[in-house]
Amino acid sequence: MTDREPRDLPDLSTFPGAEPIPPSSDYVDQLEAQTRTAMRTRRHAGSEHTGAPAQLHDALEAEVEAVHGELVELMLDLYEHPEVAFEEVRSSRAIVEVLRKHGIEAELGAHGVETAIRAEIRGAAASDAEGATGAEGDAAAAPGAPTLAVLSEYDALPVVGHGCGHNVIAVMGLGAFLALAALAKKDPSAVPGRIVYLGTPAEEGHSGKEVMATGGAWKGIDAAVMAHPYGHDVSDTAWLGRRTLTIEYHGRTAHASAQPFMGRNALDAASLMYQGIGLLRQQIPPTDRVHAVIREGGDRASVIPDLARLDLYVRSLAPETLRDLSRRVEDVARGAALMTGCGVTVTWDKQPPSLPVRTNGTLTGRWVEAQRRRGRDPLPRGVVSETLAASTDFGNVSYRLPGIHPMIRIADPDTALHTREFAKAATSDLARSAAADGAYGLAASLLDMLHDAELTRAVKDEFEEAGGAIDVPSFFD
Repeated sequence: MTDREPRDLPDLSTFPGAEPIPPSSDYVDQLEAQTRTAMRTRRHAGSEHTGAPAQLHDALEAEVEAVHGELVELMLDLYEHPEVAFEEVRSSRAIVEVLRKHGIEAELGAHGVETAIRAEIRGAAASDAEGATGAEGDAAAAPGAPTLAVLSEYDALPVVGHGCGHNVIAVMGLGAFLALAALAKKDPSAVPGRIVYLGTPAEEGHSGKEVMATGGAWKGIDAAVMAHPYGHDVSDTAWLGRRTLTIEYHGRTAHASAQPFMGRNALDAASLMYQGIGLLRQQIPPTDRVHAVIREGGDRASVIPDLARLDLYVRSLAPETLRDLSRRVEDVARGAALMTGCGVTVTWDKQPPSLPVRTNGTLTGRWVEAQRRRGRDPLPRGVVSETLAASTDFGNVSYRLPGIHPMIRIADPDTALHTREFAKAATSDLARSAAADGAYGLAASLLDMLHDAELTRAVKDEFEEAGGAIDVPSFFD
């Protein structure tokens, strides 16, 4: 079932000790074995669309290779200088400097976010329409010429640095944009539309893309692409929507020995809330997640605490099920207050919520074809277990406009995201290859849309058939 050596079992006679009992890897091993089996029998169908002419793909690939060394240098630099959400000052400046080195002016502090970046190029059709004005007052592209966006992330995690590989994400998006810019410079007709580069800060726990939305980042964009490093090449995977909430219980202090009956114990309420979440988990779908910590619960054992605070994450696989789970969690919170006689305040989403990712399958097919050209073969959705799911603020983008968020391999399959081991993989030879392969895949997918009107129409039709755009800010109201 697995190539791993048998796990060393702890000497239970030493427990309880200072160290925890190591968790079993058996379940993960089983999922890995199932994935290997499915890999032998399931393959992505690829794309039924033609895309851009082959000679343009040859030229695009050459442009990616021309900047590959520069991308790797930046990738390593970002790794060595990790910056957390909204503090990516050095990282964003480093990206802007690369753009300027290539003759591309970039706006730093775009869309109301200090470390966000925006740059754009216009090919022949868009340049011809320079004098036209769109509904938002921006220069409009020529009829039929889409405006497409490629995204980068570059924030790191506390403690583990680039344990989610955002240094790799940064250079894949940047490399795609630079390659398309070079192509357009040599032959404007090769890029018949407008390409927007967006550097998007604060993905980790802060939903920076939703913050940028309030500054108009997604207005006028017809489709957006980005890619994420992983332990497999996967064309599409499950991403859970995520909300955060803080629950405060307000009780009444009393002497815990002399007059406990005069108190109202806020910590009791928090404890009941925590237990209630555990019981709720039995009645929620297997891909739903609720996790919590008790941040405050009193200062002295001799005093009944009058304040307790919990921070929670709530995750689900669809916007509608996330909304339902949110209501159920809030009911548990209020029930715990009622049982203890405490007051309760529930504060949702100090940072904007993240929706699940709605992947555009039509555009994903073009990514798959581009990756096969690079010697990779992305797995279709469902081969890798959907229980191994996290969240991303790209989900909010994908419910505004068509988008793709494929995964590209930089690590061994058993290397988990948000670990020191994955951070180490973010400078590996696999990561260096992914810098070029991912850049080409993103650029190629956009180039195909620019040159294949039927593909562009199919991308839009699929998005509308899936429900079209939703009003993200008011969805949970």
